[in-house]
Amino acid sequence: MGHTDVVPADPSGWSRDPFGGELIVAPARRNRPEMAEVWGRGAVDMLSLTASMAVAMREVARSGVRPRGDLLFFAVADEESGSAYGARWMAEHHREAMAADYVLTENGGLHSGPAEAPWIGINVAEKGVAWRRLRVRGNPGHGSMPFRSDNALVKAAAVINRLAEYRPPARMHELWRQRVETLGLDEELQTALMDPDRIDDALAGMGNAGAAAHLHACTHTTFSPNTSGAPVMKTNVIPGVVELGVDIRTLPGEHRAEVDEHLRTALGDLYEQVEVEVLMNDPASISRTDTPLWDVLQRAVQGPFPTARLTPQMVVGFTDSRVYRQMGAVAYGAGLFSPNLDGGDFSRRFHGDDERIDVESLGLTTQLWLDVVQGLWG
Repeated sequence: MGHTDVVPADPSGWSRDPFGGELIVAPARRNRPEMAEVWGRGAVDMLSLTASMAVAMREVARSGVRPRGDLLFFAVADEESGSAYGARWMAEHHREAMAADYVLTENGGLHSGPAEAPWIGINVAEKGVAWRRLRVRGNPGHGSMPFRSDNALVKAAAVINRLAEYRPPARMHELWRQRVETLGLDEELQTALMDPDRIDDALAGMGNAGAAAHLHACTHTTFSPNTSGAPVMKTNVIPGVVELGVDIRTLPGEHRAEVDEHLRTALGDLYEQVEVEVLMNDPASISRTDTPLWDVLQRAVQGPFPTARLTPQMVVGFTDSRVYRQMGAVAYGAGLFSPNLDGGDFSRRFHGDDERIDVESLGLTTQLWLDVVQGLWG
């Protein structure tokens, strides 16, 4: 299953039309050959995977093969907004149309470690999502007389600043050690990444900012204030109410009470001046790997990469996997990308400028779905 919706794009930050769908040949550079890439919003999140699934599904249908079970292609919108009117709505109103024992969705398939025996990441778990709306109140007034005013925007700025400066301690989940061991890092850096007291300094000194951000998110509860607004916004009006949208991603074992405690710690004396509204509150989820689907995936990736080994990982964003896991399904974020695709660069393309995916990865992923179907049902 894949989602068909994408996040907005600001064309001013892009090198090309974000909705042009152009095929561009990227010149060779150090440690990377020439690559043909499809440019556009959603190329990695996750229209490349959804489109490759559609192509594979069509191929299976045209082949006349009759698998020994039901093979479903479920493409749905609204994942980027939280799934309320997409996968979750379908699960609540048309469960029989989408229910499955095994689910393959976004995203996995990146290479790490030594080229002669690479690790291929498959996402078997994901962090929780706890979106909050923080409402800050003051007293409206005339912008020409700010002295001793109670400006809600000024107070909201202080709230934003405290959230930005909040540094919750690192916590390593059950998949973290294997994740570190598959990165191909030197022993000293590996040791630092496994130490809750040293990991933050190690990530701060890491040259690849995209990789550092991802690894930080794997081991920390994160808080990102991303939107702001007010019922009345005018240059000469002191606002009386400002609302902030905060994207909070939780680690396994954290629920609503833990999120509230984080906010209380981060905001300190400002906490009592903020109204907290729950927008989403889905905990972290995980699927087991001792399944026939995992074994078939292992064999499928060894077709093009005979020495490759699967490694289970936790994705730091949310996907519709959590809806399926709540239904009792085993759900993996899968795919198979080119070994020339840098993981740090790839992570920065999610919701970022100049989003794109290479044609080689499209071909590898499409063949992966076909090989999985063949491996499961013959």
